Parts: sequence; C-alpha cells; structure tokens
Amino acid sequence: MANTQDFQYIDTKSGLAEVVASLVDASRMAIDTEFHRERTYYPKVALVQIQWDDRLVLIDPLGVDLQALAPVFEGDGLVVMHAASQDLEVFDRACGVVPSRLADTQIAAGFIGLRTPSLAGLHEHFLNVSLAKGDRLTDWLKRPLNENQLNYAASDVARLLEIHDLIGEQLVARGREEWVEAEYDELLRKASTARDPSECWTRIKEARHLKAQPLAVVQAVAAWREVRARERDLPVRFVLSDMAVVSVSQKVPRSTDDLKGLRGLDERQLRGSVGDSLLEAVAAGRDNEPPTRDKPRNNRDQAALRPAASLLSAWLSQHATDLDIDPALLGTRNDIESVLRDEPCRLSTGWRAAMAGDPIKQLIAGDAALAFERGGGLTLEQRSRVPFEVNLPGKSGLG
Repeated sequence: MANTQDFQYIDTKSGLAEVVASLVDASRMAIDTEFHRERTYYPKVALVQIQWDDRLVLIDPLGVDLQALAPVFEGDGLVVMHAASQDLEVFDRACGVVPSRLADTQIAAGFIGLRTPSLAGLHEHFLNVSLAKGDRLTDWLKRPLNENQLNYAASDVARLLEIHDLIGEQLVARGREEWVEAEYDELLRKASTARDPSECWTRIKEARHLKAQPLAVVQAVAAWREVRARERDLPVRFVLSDMAVVSVSQKVPRSTDDLKGLRGLDERQLRGSVGDSLLEAVAAGRDNEPPTRDKPRNNRDQAALRPAASLLSAWLSQHATDLDIDPALLGTRNDIESVLRDEPCRLSTGWRAAMAGDPIKQLIAGDAALAFERGGGLTLEQRSRVPFEVNLPGKSGLG
C-alpha cells in the first residue's frame, strides 16, 4: 500500500481488507471506476476510486480481488456515484452484488433542472472548479499508472459527496426527494436484471420495419449474437454487425453458400462451426411466430398519432423546463405515443403521471387544450369547448 499525495493506492490483499473494515461502518461513500470495454462484452475494470470520511483510496483490481467489497455494498452505507449504470455493471460482474443503497448525482441534478450534466460540469456549476482533463485514450490497464492518471482518477470522487450535499439541499427545497429515490430504485432494478437475449433485436433500428417471418428471424439471430458475445466476452458487433443481422433476416438463408455476399457479413465470421450455428438460429426463427408485442401498427393509426405526438413532445419539453426537470427524465416521445395508444409507460405511474401523464390524458379525452402564448410558449389549459369560427373568403352570405 503506497501513499501518493492525498490518497492511498491499494494493491495488496491486506490493504484492501483494512479498507473494507473501515468502509462497512461508513454511512456514505463516493465511488467511481475506470474501465475498458472496447474489445469485450463485459466491462474490464482497471481502477476503483472510493472517498469517505477523510480518506480517499484507489484500488487496483489487477492486484486484488474486488469480491472483497461485497460486504460494503450489502451494508447500509449510501453509495454515491455519477452516471452509475455502467459502474453498477462493473460491480455486479466483479463483486456479484450492486449497492443496496445508491445515489446518482447525474440523475439527482436532472431534478433541479440540469440536463444530463457531466461530472466536470457539476464541479464547475456547484464548486466553481475545473477538473483536470484526463487523456480520453488513457490505457487504464497498463501498469504502472503515472501520477497524472492517479490524480485524475482521484479527482473524480474527491468532492463528489460535497456536490451530493449541495444537490440534496435543492431537492429538499423543491420537495423532490421521493421522485429521485424512485429513479435510484429503478436504476438498481435494471442493474440487477440480466439483458434478455430475446429482446435484443429491439435495439436494432433497421429491424423495426420488418414484418412477419423476417421479424421472427431477426429476433432469433439477434438473440444468438447476444449469447455468443457473452460466452466469448466479445462486443456484439465483433460477432455480427447490426447490418448483417438485418441482411440475414431478410434473406433467410438455408445454407452456408446463401450466407456469402450478404451485406455486412464478413466471410471470416463464418469459419468453423460459426456459420452452421448461425444457420441454426435462422432456422429457429423461420419456425417461430414473430414477436407480437411489437408488431408493426396500422400505418393509418401511426399517421394519426404523429401530429399529436409532435405537439405534445414540444409541450412536454417546455413543461419539464418550467418545472426545472431534465426533459429526458420526465418523458420521451415514445412515452407520449404509448399514452396516446393507451399503453402502459413511465408516464402512467408515480410522479410522472401527476406531472405529465394525467394532463396528457385530459387532452386526449377532450377536456384540455394546448394554446400558444406569446413569450410563454405552449400552455395546457381547460378546454372552453367554444369553436373558433373562421370566415373564409367568398363564403359570406351563403345560406
């Protein structure tokens, strides 16, 4: 355990044991990670930074087993992170658990009007300090780490608890603590839920327009790609590109020869048993029913929704700004379209229903109307039900 400036570098089992013994009794701690995943399916953690009380440590996962941190995450201490989703994935993989209590300063800042702020942005906004700019292409897995790298990593957590306090004061003043806690709970729920391979096709933009058999095939091929990427710890694009998944699904090949020449498909990806395995996935999809939940909707219905969805999207963005909430937190266009189709979504429950979902439903029911107010933008108001008469040229005096 070597001391460097204001932090300790932990790379021994005994050093980590001492840190854990102190952390299990801590009421709150700031945590961040450095990791790479450019060439792997799972994030490969290279450094863990933790600050609590008057201590700051940098833990080297290449020298110690991060599984030792599990009791800390299972305890009652509040873990404060910034943009925590990928860090949670790191700890779920390395420790087998995620924190039982979590706060995310990026999410929290969204509830006081800051739009998806960076960590550096929060330091500038609340502390009027600039974080040292790290090298975006730093190899965090290379050892030894130099002084600039260590200082950069330490700065990510050194004042994070202070920022958490300042945001918390504003949340209390606005009465939004419960809203934020609900978002933290949802973040932890997602972190503890493994990605369903059968749903992975929904992340492929070009697949949304497929129908019938190609849709069933794209679901099967995307699931095959996901499982293969996990098993080999490779990015899914290294197994098969999105373009190749769609090309295979449209062609519905039955032999290795049918695979050749498909757009986006590299013949190197078909070596050995890979081609046969891919064809088995295609065959399975060919025999399956297409996913019913996301069957393409009637084009006429979609066209009818488009103007209302566009208008409501503009109102929702403005409404969020008026409420001092990041619009991305309040709702998306997809959420709005779900409300218009009377389908469950984020706007159907909790604080979002009261803030936006219920007013939108009143608009759909004809009990509310949107008006444009000069200088104030769109305003949602009670509907008067008094029609506005327009005198058309040439129509006056007609019986």
